[in-house]
Amino acid sequence: MSDKKSDDRRGACTKTSRATLRLKSGQSGRSGTGRMGQSRIQVSRTEPGGLAARDLALDMLLAVLDQHRPFDDAIASAFASAKGLTLEPRDRGLARLIAATVLRRKGVIEATLARFMEKPLAPRYEDARRAMLAGVAQILYLDTPPHAAVSLAVTQCRRNPATQHLSKLVNAVLRRIAMEGPALLTDLDVDDFDATFPDWLKQSLTDTYGEQKARRIAQASLAEAPLDITPRQQDEAEAWAARLGGVALVTGSIRLAPGGRIEDREGYADGAWWVQDAAAALPARLLGDDLTGAAIADLCAAPGGKTAQLAARGAKVTAVDISGARLKRVTENLTRVGLTAEIVQSDVLKWRPSRQFDAVLLDAPCSASGTVRRHPDILHIKRQEDIDTLVLLQTRLLEHAAGLVRPGGTLVYCTCSLGKAEGEIRISDFLGRHDEFAIAPVKPGESGIDAEWITPDGSVRTLPIFTPAGDPQARGMDGFFMARLVKKA
Repeated sequence: MSDKKSDDRRGACTKTSRATLRLKSGQSGRSGTGRMGQSRIQVSRTEPGGLAARDLALDMLLAVLDQHRPFDDAIASAFASAKGLTLEPRDRGLARLIAATVLRRKGVIEATLARFMEKPLAPRYEDARRAMLAGVAQILYLDTPPHAAVSLAVTQCRRNPATQHLSKLVNAVLRRIAMEGPALLTDLDVDDFDATFPDWLKQSLTDTYGEQKARRIAQASLAEAPLDITPRQQDEAEAWAARLGGVALVTGSIRLAPGGRIEDREGYADGAWWVQDAAAALPARLLGDDLTGAAIADLCAAPGGKTAQLAARGAKVTAVDISGARLKRVTENLTRVGLTAEIVQSDVLKWRPSRQFDAVLLDAPCSASGTVRRHPDILHIKRQEDIDTLVLLQTRLLEHAAGLVRPGGTLVYCTCSLGKAEGEIRISDFLGRHDEFAIAPVKPGESGIDAEWITPDGSVRTLPIFTPAGDPQARGMDGFFMARLVKKA
């Protein structure tokens, strides 16, 4: 990367403190009527309503794009802040949606801005740039009234002494984009796969699935995910789906529309269900429906959905994770749903229990590329070197987990990654070193698993373009790899 001086020189937006960067030649910044006949867009001189939600969205973008923090952490911090606590749940949800949309569509949004600006903003004006990104996201993707999106972004810049001289520029650029509207997206010679997906992920998807399928997977990964829940009592899935206004999936999950406070939904406080993507619920189901009395180790257990599944089926679960904070969440969730497990805080690689287990479930740390629709930060904070490090860790974890399985026992390995290096290749390499293990193939229909999801060797590979039967809207699922291995007696 270049040093700050060269960045400022290349991206300079001002010659004096009051000068503004020009629109591209022939693109007027004056108020008026656009080519599609929209009425002129005026910017309010007073702070409009909805500003606090937009400020919270910019806080989340700062955390992810500048501080390289996971989106979940950014959301939690923003919601717990003094600013976040004063907002209504609806406004907090709007802030999250704006930030998520920027993270999902950032490349195309930046290409849109570049179309109307001679030069990009200098790095020292990141606050203004984030406000513009959020403004374009609202105009092009979220059906926000154009005058509101423009006015709020301008107000955010005007309040900041470091960017107030850019308010006229922000006004002119966003107003022009608002005049053109979503039709701009069809004119741009760029798409989300090319513009937003990082090179390492594009290469991995293309090599694994071919370009056409890779682009379909990428597009599905950018959609807002539904809310999937797992009922504590599996035979009550249909009833809870009806009560909550959702649908029961053939895999056993219940699918609901996203939005609103999860805690306000019926059954949450009573512990009747917990949040868990339909794909994430499958690995635990590979161990069977009746686990009464089975000793099972759930490795890398947080946030605890799989632990709860196993305990609900009667297993004696030992949940192991390195993070005390995340294990606290596991304990809280188990208490809410009325289930118990032995909780162990430890580095899994250093954990040496005095016994072996009937089954071990290893949900290994991974790139999480299969969960982009829920975690769009992955597009911005993961690097190829991270994947290389994770592959080595996955190999070591598999080796350690193998020693925890009793003869005749079962080992389930899973990752929420779309890459074969973190899935199929890990299992192939492992079996090459361990002839005492063999794959126990998953059969079509088992746990509602479709034949299309089963790999040639009997493992399971779900993709965002796949949807379990039962969802008429075909809203997809997370990308997961899972393999069930049996240790010879």
